[in-house]
Amino acid sequence: MPKATFNFPVGFLWGSATAATCVEGASPASDWSDWEQQPGHVLDGSNSGRACEWWAGRWREDFDRAQESNHKALRLSVEWARLQPEPERWDEPALDRYREMLIGLKQRGITPMVSLHHYTNPRWFAEIGGWENEQAAAYFAEYARRVVDALKAHCALWLSFSAPNAYALAAYRAGTFPPGKRDEAAAGKVLVNMAKAHAAAYDLVHALQSDAQVGFTHLWSGAAGRADADRNAFPLAFQTGRLEFGSLRENLPQLRERLDFLCIDYFAREESLSAIKKEKRKKRGAPDQAAVENISEIVHAASDPAGLREAIKWGWKFDLPMFITANGCDDSRDDYRRRYLAEHVHALWHMVNFNAPVRGYFHWSLTDHFAWERGWSEKFGLWGLDPQTQQRTRRQSADFYAEICRTGSLSSDMVEKHCPEVFDQIFPV
Repeated sequence: MPKATFNFPVGFLWGSATAATCVEGASPASDWSDWEQQPGHVLDGSNSGRACEWWAGRWREDFDRAQESNHKALRLSVEWARLQPEPERWDEPALDRYREMLIGLKQRGITPMVSLHHYTNPRWFAEIGGWENEQAAAYFAEYARRVVDALKAHCALWLSFSAPNAYALAAYRAGTFPPGKRDEAAAGKVLVNMAKAHAAAYDLVHALQSDAQVGFTHLWSGAAGRADADRNAFPLAFQTGRLEFGSLRENLPQLRERLDFLCIDYFAREESLSAIKKEKRKKRGAPDQAAVENISEIVHAASDPAGLREAIKWGWKFDLPMFITANGCDDSRDDYRRRYLAEHVHALWHMVNFNAPVRGYFHWSLTDHFAWERGWSEKFGLWGLDPQTQQRTRRQSADFYAEICRTGSLSSDMVEKHCPEVFDQIFPV
């Protein structure tokens, strides 16, 4: 067998990613807390509960897992509803808890990347119209100011939003996230207000913290035609100063030069993702083993590392540093996650080798977790997690990724050991 090693640049950030509600459980003061209790909103009928018990302190053991597995970075979010449960009340003990988490990461030699918004909002904010409210940007900017001023000593990589395109389309076009609307005009207004909120937060963060870098993540899925234009409207507005979504045309010159880096979330292309979701809807409830295997086959077939190359090529035109901030697959039995990981890291190496300005890769996710409208039905973790017992189970994928993180490379020895079925594809004779 041929021997080779694909090396990444020194200082490349290898890590994992998650979201507050997914690992903490929904804040009782959030719109998601209300939403998940209503029948039909979560695929398997579950709710987030205590999730992975991070809010109860089990972040410590999971941070230890990340450190022991050589992760150099962790992307996480803070929950607005925990920090500002009422319009005029800020919860300082909650802020202290997030400060403790960030200190815990730095003590373990792990660089934090913190998102201020990951799909959820305070209930009071939702009740006044949420992101449709013309004052939404001002409310968010004040929240950002409070958080960054309190935590700036422990974090320099800030995300205003995690995948605002995915949030706006789910909450205001597909109706699968609260407030559950199916209104294209509302979705456009939401994107405009979130773009304004990012620009306002950007200026505030830089005024508070000289070494801060501010961006947002973008879910890239390679849709076609108008769907592609709508899905990519948000980041493109920061390049053009104009947001175009559906029939909406809004000039936003204040967006220019309000982005320090671009983050790309990529799982698979839109066509494959749609097939997966369709199959899972058919198997709603408690699927039998045959159904699970059928879904697994579809997810496996959906693995498309060439799509990651296309996503990076798309992001390259912004002429900014990039991070891959979410990449992973649902695989409860850990049958093909190692193959997925090898193929996507190999595709990433090709782009970095051609000087694409990618600075880091965050695997989704460290452990299994609550997965929004899909509940506990999906298993994206390098570690398995039983939400009833909170027992973590180390998967072989965790060992494979630990080697990648430790060496900053993908080698033929690693692939031969962990996923020999793709060896000839990645290391052809």
